[in-house]
Amino acid sequence: MADLQAALAEIKRGAEEILIEDELIEKLKSGKKLKIKAGFDPTAPDLHLGHTVLINKMKTFQDLGHEVIFLIGDFTGMIGDPTGKNVTRKPLTREDVLANAETYKEQVFKILDPAKTTVAFNSTWMEKLGAAGMIKLASNQTVARMLERDDFKKRYAGGQPIAIHEFLYPLVQGWDSVALEADVELGGTDQRFNLLMGRELQKVEGQKPQTVLMMPLLEGTDGVQKMSKSLGNYIGITDSPTEMFGKIMSISDDLMWRYFDLLSALSIDQIAALKADVTAGTNPRDIKINLAREMIARFHSEADAEAAYQDFINRFQKKALPDDIPEVTVQIEGDVISIANLLKEADLVASTSEAMRMIKQGAVKLNGEEKISDSKLEIQKGSEAIYQVGKRKFAKVIVA
Repeated sequence: MADLQAALAEIKRGAEEILIEDELIEKLKSGKKLKIKAGFDPTAPDLHLGHTVLINKMKTFQDLGHEVIFLIGDFTGMIGDPTGKNVTRKPLTREDVLANAETYKEQVFKILDPAKTTVAFNSTWMEKLGAAGMIKLASNQTVARMLERDDFKKRYAGGQPIAIHEFLYPLVQGWDSVALEADVELGGTDQRFNLLMGRELQKVEGQKPQTVLMMPLLEGTDGVQKMSKSLGNYIGITDSPTEMFGKIMSISDDLMWRYFDLLSALSIDQIAALKADVTAGTNPRDIKINLAREMIARFHSEADAEAAYQDFINRFQKKALPDDIPEVTVQIEGDVISIANLLKEADLVASTSEAMRMIKQGAVKLNGEEKISDSKLEIQKGSEAIYQVGKRKFAKVIVA
């Protein structure tokens, strides 16, 4: 019983909701090797730490001896998940899906044990289902039931079009659970409708319904919105070690504990000990350094984690400039260029308006020391200097 309680505590760690928990406990008590399913649509080639929340939970089940199925939605990826969208998503081509799927496999095995992981593609059974099978599958639900989904409901009420194929997405995801005879399905809280569809279809097919375990959506570096590449608040698992270290160190002290709970391999007791250390007076920054080093070691190497740490110490604690500053030559037609245009042309900012904003915030430095406060400053042709924007962007700029 003690082992069961310990296993349940690890499974529940960071989880938002389990439907239905009593069913999960009975499955764990049975001693059966459970089939744990989590699906990922390969809509982009790179994953970020937000995606790894589910993969970490898969690792928990894997460590407990259960069968983990990393399901790549190469079929559903060509439909496009409508979850949280206010417009119809553009379906991916078969080539895009397969190319992205290959990179997914490479990235997830930085967390999961490849020898103990089943990689499945839902096209395997969906392409066999055929047109007649798809019509039969669609007959299991009504339009009214589909419109219970919050995103569909809002789009319908707002006069936004909903394509017929979007209704098929939750049905196909649910059918994946039938095809795999899943005991547990993992997903984000935004996937609730789709996850419960699996339970419904399993009941229709005479299977024991899967337990649904929902994980929260990880906030990005801004600490407000969910991690997303489109919002620019993401930490990519293919980011360079230095970039990853800097991004993790930029998160708030409060958000740090959420990252520990959802991303770290440390045990519940070890994290509790770290919290006790902070209460006793340890600087949260030092604890955050441990988190950054752990993430870099996982997705790169221990040596990369040590190098990124030393770079951080030199750059931010000793206020030194990095050794690998890129050199950029900015060609101009006249004798001078405005500071905003210079920063944009050197790729230190995305736009001149961003440059103006960063200058106003005091986030632009010259040669590692002097803050540039004059947004109308003009730089002479022939000048050469090191410009810094924010904490991590540097360039040695030659104006020619």
